[in-house]
Amino acid sequence: MPKQRITKETVVNAAFEIARNSGMEQVMVKNIADKIGCSVQPIYSYCKNMDSLRQDVVEQTNRFIQEYVAAHIDKDDLFRSTGRLYIRLAQEESHLFRIFILHQRKGISSLNDLYQSETNPHVAEVIASDLHISVAQAKQLHLNMLIYTIGIGTIFSVTTPGISADEIYIQQEAAYEAFLKQALGHEE
Repeated sequence: MPKQRITKETVVNAAFEIARNSGMEQVMVKNIADKIGCSVQPIYSYCKNMDSLRQDVVEQTNRFIQEYVAAHIDKDDLFRSTGRLYIRLAQEESHLFRIFILHQRKGISSLNDLYQSETNPHVAEVIASDLHISVAQAKQLHLNMLIYTIGIGTIFSVTTPGISADEIYIQQEAAYEAFLKQALGHEE
């Protein structure tokens, strides 16, 4: 039988699968070696340290989530469907959702910084057009829903046996209506 060739991609993919199935705290050299079926030495040769490997897992998680959202988005209702997708993601991929939400974000010193780093700059324009509100109102609505969805999604991803998705969606819709009313109240 030919000797298995271990690459950095093999190591990162194995670490990602471990994180996806068991959480980032289980991304350890021994677990990766066991998953690949090799000794720990190849793992050490491809990874500077565990922090850099975990950062690779975060990057792969971010790509996974972007692809997940792109594949499931309702193009006729981008804003609402994105929020619902993040809740669905929290339910279906709870470990990846937590990695996505809880990873360290550098250079963030305000909610505006968070908004700029986490959103597509054109989304506020789409929201403004769809809801017939100003771009400033749309940004505030989007930021409020971003914060709310992160919070409720995190709660959803860590509850056992779990809150019903319908209950979460109802609460999310109520928050949307309240934030929209608030945004409309700030018209100038």
